[in-house]
Amino acid sequence: MVVIKEYRVILPVSVEEYQVGQLYSVAEASKNETGGGEGVEVLVNEPYENGSEKGQYTHKIYHLHSKVPGFVRMLAPEGALNIHEKAWNAYPYCRTIITNEYMKDDFLIKIETWHKPDLGTLDNVHKLEPDVWKSVEVVHIDIADRSQVLSKDYKPEEDPAKFKSVKTGRGPLCPDWKKTLGQQKDCPHMCAYKLVTVKFKWWGLQNKIESFIQKVSKNLSVANKCV
Repeated sequence: MVVIKEYRVILPVSVEEYQVGQLYSVAEASKNETGGGEGVEVLVNEPYENGSEKGQYTHKIYHLHSKVPGFVRMLAPEGALNIHEKAWNAYPYCRTIITNEYMKDDFLIKIETWHKPDLGTLDNVHKLEPDVWKSVEVVHIDIADRSQVLSKDYKPEEDPAKFKSVKTGRGPLCPDWKKTLGQQKDCPHMCAYKLVTVKFKWWGLQNKIESFIQKVSKNLSVANKCV
């Protein structure tokens, strides 16, 4: 079974502004991996070109042996604790595929994102086959909705419903900000269409793990805040 959901994250920034924030996030993540990212192995980090698609390609292996209890390391089969991440960043389109050598074709997480200058009204921006698109659940994310953020992940200083940008003068976001955003000429807007495909074929755990991964993906989408 494969579970596919599309998360639509509307943001009060332009597509160009969001790219700057994305580059900053990537730089921070790379710095963390370099400074204390034990077990992260970068195999490839180079420009790529595929037809009209041009961007940066990376292939990383996350070695999780040091992140799990000792008894798990003893019992885990070879390759079970190594996660491969391949990413193609051709902003405004990005694609990330996560696999595991031990589970082979029974495990897959694919995240495809289109950043569009609209209010999340486009259907099937990823151009899926009609029968596949019918099975996709569309989830609308409100970054100012406190109830969509887990308590352990909540940071008041990063809450769009409280934060006001000194540089742009935008914010804080009111409860009905998504309805009025398109009417504000002095405030740009965009939507990140995140298509998340999850495949986990393991008898007895399949539904639970697929649901868990999609839940994590939703939480990460909510964390995509930028004012």
